Amino acid sequence: MARAGAIGKPSAAAKAPAVSVVVVVYESGPTLPECLAALKAQTWRDYEVILADNASSDRTAQAAARADPAIRLIENAENLGFAAAVNQAAKVARGRWLALINPDAFAEPAWLERLMAATRANPDVRCFTSRQLMADDPTKLDGLGDVMALAGFPFRGGYTHADPGEIEPGWVFSACGGAMLVERALFLGLGGFDERLFCYCEDVDLGYRLRLIGEPTLLVPGAVVRHVGSASTGGRRSDFAVFHGTRNRFWVFVKDTPPVLLWLTLPLHVLATLVLFARHATRGEILTPVRGLAAGIRHIGVALEARREVQASRTASSWRIARAMTWNPLDLFLRRAFIQPISSPPSEAKRGRGQGEGGTESSSGRAVKRGPSGDL
Repeated sequence: MARAGAIGKPSAAAKAPAVSVVVVVYESGPTLPECLAALKAQTWRDYEVILADNASSDRTAQAAARADPAIRLIENAENLGFAAAVNQAAKVARGRWLALINPDAFAEPAWLERLMAATRANPDVRCFTSRQLMADDPTKLDGLGDVMALAGFPFRGGYTHADPGEIEPGWVFSACGGAMLVERALFLGLGGFDERLFCYCEDVDLGYRLRLIGEPTLLVPGAVVRHVGSASTGGRRSDFAVFHGTRNRFWVFVKDTPPVLLWLTLPLHVLATLVLFARHATRGEILTPVRGLAAGIRHIGVALEARREVQASRTASSWRIARAMTWNPLDLFLRRAFIQPISSPPSEAKRGRGQGEGGTESSSGRAVKRGPSGDL
């Protein structure tokens, strides 16, 4: 099935890097060279690169690994999906931190340095996300982390809005898997990405599961990437993207929403689904989302089985989760960013780890006064 580290495998005596950068590759020939060139230009040097190739026909990953012996390569005999490929790489990674970046995302030189500065400034936080700009128009946002609407609909915060620049760091519901940093032990301890999702919404699902155990996600606006978006799957409105996005959104809602919140927000979820489907219908695209939702309902046992696993380890209440969501429906339909300010040490969001209030240094180097993140 796969050959982990077949090219560029480190020696047993090699010092483990601080960061393992994982790039999942699938027919990524047009963008992968620029992605890797941007990684090579990083000011933070203590990292390794792992390419997980999902049986691409263009052999771009193999060519990249031959050109740079430091790259570690995983070659799969079939397309296992984004989630499974990241999990493969995480298991062989050597860094304490796992940085995920899409092959169509191009990191600014200080990307890793700013993320790692955020880990030092916020030692109780173990998941971070980046400020993503449109690759073809960097004056516009590709996203400021992922937002969860009260209706159980996730979306990329600020998508297509004007880039606000380097704003203050803040809490977001979850990280975008296209450019994020997570502690490897935490990622593996949660079982990694849910491979049943294959691709799309697996990052939201991970962030939701982190929230359920009291682990917040911090947006680091100084960590910047330019992102093309869905370059390997035909674009964000392709049949592949819409089908998997629709099915997986329903599964994540069923799987991760705490019991009280699930029943309270189910009518909102149904209403939001109908509104979204009406929008698809006006574009003549209704068949694919209907197929996606039908597949989700037909195989709801997948989500229910996963739900039992997730809810058994939950420590956060429905109220705590609800307060991390946006309650404004306009945020969902206008794709507005939803960032909650840092106001206290994030450790207070974790049961049994409360600490006194105080100031700390933000990832931008400015002091940030914090209040209880348990109030998110």
